[in-house]
Amino acid sequence: MPAKIPATIVTGFLGAGKTTLIRHMLENAQGRRIALIVNEFGDLGVDGEILRGCGVESCRDEDIVELSNGCICCTVAEDFVPTLEALLEREDRPDHIVIETSGLALPQPLVRAFNWPAIAGRVTVDGVVTVVDGKAVEEGRFAHDVAAVDRQRAADENIDHETPLSELFEDQIACADMIVVNKADLLGAEGAEALSARLRGEARPGVQVIRATKGALPVEVLLGQGRAAEGDAEARAEIHHHHHDDDEDHEHEHEHGHDDFETFVVERGEVTDPAAFAQVVADTIRAHDILRLKGFAAVQGKPMRLTLQAVGPRVDTHYDRPFGADPRATRLVVIGEAGLDREAIAAALSA
Repeated sequence: MPAKIPATIVTGFLGAGKTTLIRHMLENAQGRRIALIVNEFGDLGVDGEILRGCGVESCRDEDIVELSNGCICCTVAEDFVPTLEALLEREDRPDHIVIETSGLALPQPLVRAFNWPAIAGRVTVDGVVTVVDGKAVEEGRFAHDVAAVDRQRAADENIDHETPLSELFEDQIACADMIVVNKADLLGAEGAEALSARLRGEARPGVQVIRATKGALPVEVLLGQGRAAEGDAEARAEIHHHHHDDDEDHEHEHEHGHDDFETFVVERGEVTDPAAFAQVVADTIRAHDILRLKGFAAVQGKPMRLTLQAVGPRVDTHYDRPFGADPRATRLVVIGEAGLDREAIAAALSA
């Protein structure tokens, strides 16, 4: 049976920067074939057109599907599941599916939809990414243009118009596996750190909070979280069941860099105890706030190489194949926000 295709759900209010983040992801897909489902409200597919304008292979028309018949979590049976089935039936199946929800969509019902029998064995929720407008949230507004959000809400009869935006925001935070504090450049270093700490305290344990400017994040940070979120949908408690609508920050700047992130390689000799080493990796990740760590380890007395994949402090390992002609060495790629103490991390992983 083919492996399940991972899907990432991207949620957040109007203007938070979801489309900008996804466009940057597509432009830097590193060979991944990404299919995109865009949930817009109304007849004019603005976000879809912006994404098709990338001018790169990852933005091909056939890989972008728009759902414009109202909020995606209200049309699961009619629109969403059939759309996923169609993507899964294609001969050239995607490597990853990204779902951009409308600005007022509740992510939890969408996560639960991945348990529907028609798709449950073929696709899994890799992670839920909640994008927030850092400056607006810091100022207690949650969206940069509250009037625009209210106009969107009024246009959808399925939405509870009385629900405060603060409660919708709590739902999006409660369901997140990763929270992206976008427009962090407007906050200053201290403000960005304070808001990140606050959101980390409001989220479930283990949720990563990452700062970004114009949605510029490395694709390997956003994708590959491996959360299988559909398996614990109920733990991502929605505070209130309200209802929603569309989104987005339509910035066209493409001078996105990764100056706020760094990647480096740590090499060491053979490992004697793989379980103990996995614990060392987890402890090092916690101590230095590492976002991702992946690579291979040579285990003493084992002809197979040990593959390590870590998302936050969760470390997954398995033996994948013999080293063969490859040198028997342990080589780990570390990914994190700029300012990592490389020497201390290398020393910890080499101990």
